[in-house]
Amino acid sequence: MPTVLDTLQKGTDFLEKHGVEEARLNMQHLIAHTLKCDRMQLYVDFDRPLEEPDLEKLRGLTKRRANGEPLQHLLGTVEFCDLTFKTDERALVPRPETEELVSKLLKVKSWPNPCRILDMGCGSGVIGLALAKKIDGAQVTLADLSPEALALAGENAAVLELEPTMTESDLFSAIEGTFDLIVANLPYIPEAEITALSREVQNDPVTALAGGESGLEIMERFLAEAPGHLSENGKIAMEFGIDQADALVKLADHSGFSDIKVAADLGGIDRFLFAVKSNGSN
Repeated sequence: MPTVLDTLQKGTDFLEKHGVEEARLNMQHLIAHTLKCDRMQLYVDFDRPLEEPDLEKLRGLTKRRANGEPLQHLLGTVEFCDLTFKTDERALVPRPETEELVSKLLKVKSWPNPCRILDMGCGSGVIGLALAKKIDGAQVTLADLSPEALALAGENAAVLELEPTMTESDLFSAIEGTFDLIVANLPYIPEAEITALSREVQNDPVTALAGGESGLEIMERFLAEAPGHLSENGKIAMEFGIDQADALVKLADHSGFSDIKVAADLGGIDRFLFAVKSNGSN
C-alpha cells in the first residue's frame, strides 16, 4: 500500500512532467486536502499508508491539476489577508498582488468612522470583505456585473459573519449613494492577449480578465464615473496591468482627480493607482 511519501514523490513527478510550477508544494496541498489534515502534518506522517478511496480521490485531483485547473479551485479555498475565502470557477482566483493593495489601504490611519467602502468588480469579495474585517466602522458594498460572482461573494460574507450590501451592477449603473473609498480590481488584460495566458488563468471567467481591445476600456469608464459616487475628499484605489500606469494617470487627471499616486508591487512593477476626488469634480 503506497505511503504518503511514495504518493508525494510520484505525484510531484507527474505534475512536473505536465509543466506545473511548484509541483511538490501543489502535491502536498492536494494530499493534505484529501486527508483533511494540515500540510505540515504530512512531514510526520510520511510512512502513513493511503487507503484506496483516498488514492482514487487524489488521482482525480492530480490529473485535474496537471490539466491546468487552478490549485485553489481544487482545494475550494484561498488564504487572503489572513482570512480564508471560498473560491471556484465563478470568479477570479485572488492574486498575491491584490493582497498588497489591501495591505496598503490598511496602513492608512485617517479613514472616517463609519467608513463607506465600495468594492467595484468585487468577484469573490476578498478585497471588500477583508477591509470590512479590518477597518473599524467599515460599511461595505460589494458590486459586480456577474450574479454568479456576487453569489460567491455572499457565501464568503456569510462565513465571515459580515453583512455587506450586495449590488449587481455594470460599473456604477445601479450604485446609489457616495463612498469614502472605492476600490477596484477591474479587468485589464487586452482581449488579444487572453489566449496567451497560462492554463490556470484561463480557468478564470473571461469577463473578469478582458478589459477590451487595449485593456483600458473598463478602467477608463470607471475613472470617468467614480467622482460622482465619492464623498468630499473620497479616494479611489485600483489595481492595473503592466505598462498601464502612464495612461491611467492621464485618465485620472482628466476625470478631475488630484493627489494621483502610482505604487509598485513587491516585484517592483507599477501596479496600483491611488487618487483623491478634487473639489468640484462630479
